[in-house]
Amino acid sequence: MVDLTTTYLGLNLRSPLVPSAAAPLTEDLDNIKRLEEAGAGAIVLHSLFEEQLLREKFELHHHLTYGTESFAESLTYFPEPEQFHVGPELYLEHIRAAKELVQIPIIASLNGFSRGGWVEYARLMQEAGADAIELNVYYVPTNPDMPGSAVEQNYIDILREVKAEVSIPVAIKLSPYFSNMAYMAKQLDEAGADALVLFNRFYQPDIDLDNLEVYPHLLLSSPQDQRLPMRWIAILYGRIRPDLAATSGIHKAPDVIKMLMAGAKITQICSVLLRHGIEHIQVLEREVRHWMEENEYDSVKQMQGSMSQIHCPDESAFERAQYMKAIQSYHPDWMTSIYNLISPSTTT
Repeated sequence: MVDLTTTYLGLNLRSPLVPSAAAPLTEDLDNIKRLEEAGAGAIVLHSLFEEQLLREKFELHHHLTYGTESFAESLTYFPEPEQFHVGPELYLEHIRAAKELVQIPIIASLNGFSRGGWVEYARLMQEAGADAIELNVYYVPTNPDMPGSAVEQNYIDILREVKAEVSIPVAIKLSPYFSNMAYMAKQLDEAGADALVLFNRFYQPDIDLDNLEVYPHLLLSSPQDQRLPMRWIAILYGRIRPDLAATSGIHKAPDVIKMLMAGAKITQICSVLLRHGIEHIQVLEREVRHWMEENEYDSVKQMQGSMSQIHCPDESAFERAQYMKAIQSYHPDWMTSIYNLISPSTTT
């Protein structure tokens, strides 16, 4: 029997299959129990947003200062309360209830983009029983006067503020849009990150041509989305201290195996469960087990990092050389047909 156990954020997990941050899956306690029974190694809860926490503070300030003419009408900046799935206090209670219900680790998710008092909720998450925190820095800089160094420093400052609030491990979920991802990973390592989750997918807005409105258009991930995180996990493995978690585009057992071989400690799955249901975790696990047995791997730990850049015979495979090979080797179908006509194969 192959050993699927892994470690992540100092936690022992029965499997590298970790459902992540999807409100329809994790805001329901019955679903959390089903995820455990299906074989999840841990669960990353849906996010508590900075906007929720700031709105709550502004509303409290409004009631405390009502009539003093000192309260600016700034609440229209925040989304309406009904747009949020779970409020701050309910989120903390959700952590407590989930911890009482299941035995696997519960990782809380804190989603924000700026420095400020909202990070104190990391401590409240710890007090509610969270085993770790995933800090999801969802930030799209649009200020043309803000240099890239300031954007990077914002990530580092938020991480340090959260780390100062808690003693439990903290993972940080990143976008890939840095001028030097390797340098950024090193900076976050030095700032105390316990894991890097690669990568955040920024959801792009769309335009409703009938109503002439900009609206959110959610597209679930596709297998093509896995290539970018796989590449960077392979490059970073063995070069930084934090664990590496893979997310985006993991739909089938080969996707899981590739990420582990690149160097991931866990693979976060979301879209595939929304498409096929919670019990699909069992399908993924069964197929991963079968592949490992067929290829004589005894454990997940034996696979982890085996195809990373530092263990790959050709280190340039993850860099520019692979780009040149890919471009030169591609031939559209019509070119292949013409080549076959002018250079037919001969038999002897």
